[in-house]
Amino acid sequence: MDDDIEVQIRGLMLDPVTNMPIVVLKDVASDLVLPIWVGVFEANAIALELEKTAMPRPMTHDLLRNMAKGLNAVVDRVVVSDLREDTFYATIWMTQGGDAVAMDARPSDAIALALRWDCPIFVANKVLGRTKQNAGVLDGQLNEEQQRRWLENLSDDDTGQYKM
Repeated sequence: MDDDIEVQIRGLMLDPVTNMPIVVLKDVASDLVLPIWVGVFEANAIALELEKTAMPRPMTHDLLRNMAKGLNAVVDRVVVSDLREDTFYATIWMTQGGDAVAMDARPSDAIALALRWDCPIFVANKVLGRTKQNAGVLDGQLNEEQQRRWLENLSDDDTGQYKM
C-alpha cells in the first residue's frame, strides 16, 4: 500500500482513433496521468455517477454498493494494482466486521464502485512504472513524449467528450 499513488478521475473521453472510452486518472500530487481504456457499459456507469444522474432502478454498481452496505461492509479504497499483457487489474479493499477484505476487479468496475462510495482511488507505483515504459497510446500513433503532452494538455472540453 505504501507504493500506491492516489489519483482522481481527470475525465472520461473517447479515444480519437478507436472511439473506445478512456478513463483518464491523474495523480493528485503531480501532473502524471494514466489512461485506461474501458468498455462502453462501464464508461456509462462511471459517467452516470460523475454526472450524479439518478436512475429509477439500481444499476449494477449501485446494487454492489447496496449489497456491501447490507452486509455491513465498507469500501475503503480501490487500487489499480497490476498491468499484465496490456490488461489492467484492480483490487477493491473493504472492511467487514473489523477484517480487511480484498476483492479482484476490473479497474472500470472498481472505479465505478469507488465513485458510489466516495472513497479514494489509487494506482500501484509499479503499474505507473510499467505504463511509462510501455507508452503506446492510440495504437502507437504517438511516441511517449507526444502521449505525455497530449494527456497533460487535455482540456475540460476534451475530457467531457464522452456522452452516454
